[in-house]
Amino acid sequence: MKIHVAAVGRMKQGPERELVARYLDRAVLSGKPLALTGFEVTELTESRSTSAPSRKADEAKALRAALPEGIIVALDERGKTIGSEAFANQLGRWRDDGRPAASFVIGGADGLDPDFVRAADLTLSFSPLTWPHQLVRIMLAEQLYRATTILSGHPYHRE
Repeated sequence: MKIHVAAVGRMKQGPERELVARYLDRAVLSGKPLALTGFEVTELTESRSTSAPSRKADEAKALRAALPEGIIVALDERGKTIGSEAFANQLGRWRDDGRPAASFVIGGADGLDPDFVRAADLTLSFSPLTWPHQLVRIMLAEQLYRATTILSGHPYHRE
């Protein structure tokens, strides 16, 4: 199963981008024997529309066009919170069910379009707090790597 991250907005060069790359590189290596592949990031340009609802609608349209067929996970502070093991097990179930891809979607500065969130297979929250998009990418990349270590029985994840 291919893992895909789609984010509205571009992350500048610097330590945050390097940390995302480091965790995703690790996920590629540890995910390969588990039939988890890809771990690619697609960055989409923020809409220049004048109102937040129309920006979110424009960005949702661009996101839908950029996502591969498969599971869509919207990252939103109002989503479901789950632990790392449950997250890993969910990825494993989707893979075992033959899903071709799982896409994790991070919205722009205004968040994700409500219709996009409602249509997602899962809406996931790292916390009810609002996080900067750069940190969300880092946390997601780390959790994807952690999921591969949990599924492979690697000692990176400790209870």
